[in-house]
Amino acid sequence: MLIDIEGIDGSGKGTQARRLCDRFIASGVSAALISFPRYDATLFGRAVGEYLNGRFGLLDEVHPFLVSLLFAGDRFESKPILLEAMATHKVVVLDRYVPSNVAHQASKLDGAARAALVRQIIEIEFTVYGLPRPDVALLLDLPVSAAQQLISKKSARQYTDKAADIQEADAGYLERVRAVYLELATTDANWKTISCCDGDRLRTVDEIGELIWQAVS
Repeated sequence: MLIDIEGIDGSGKGTQARRLCDRFIASGVSAALISFPRYDATLFGRAVGEYLNGRFGLLDEVHPFLVSLLFAGDRFESKPILLEAMATHKVVVLDRYVPSNVAHQASKLDGAARAALVRQIIEIEFTVYGLPRPDVALLLDLPVSAAQQLISKKSARQYTDKAADIQEADAGYLERVRAVYLELATTDANWKTISCCDGDRLRTVDEIGELIWQAVS
């Protein structure tokens, strides 16, 4: 089973992906975790890190199709590792995958242009690059205000020395990304939405982890 964990920046994808993988292993199920982008492991991953640090321009200065090629290229370079993990484990947990590319890049366009870009990204990643499709995608849904508070508490990341990269720092952008994610989650039967808040209260890491476990069990 290929399980993809998605959500806007700051929603806890990395933490919950690691916990889910560990829980499978503790339950006697062979599992592996792969996180995307693989910043230091691939040529395209390093380019993604440079993009997120603003080297190629601001969010509205680089066409989203060109940006999507960086993220897709990182997964294509990583395809042998992903296929090996799937061949040797019963479960592979993904911390971000193709839907992340769709949500982040499509959020920058509207109408027909957005729909066309979504089709292009899906064709490149799943058809041209032949990446396996996930069996289930879990959306960790979190309001942007709460996400940015959590981002400010993150420890140093390998690809940036900034408190927030160009995506994380733009609340309006994150709102648009969240909207695309919610649209994806309501139009595909393989998606399940996990609310990270109970009303106005942010759920604990353990509470969110339990909801994830119930969703995949």
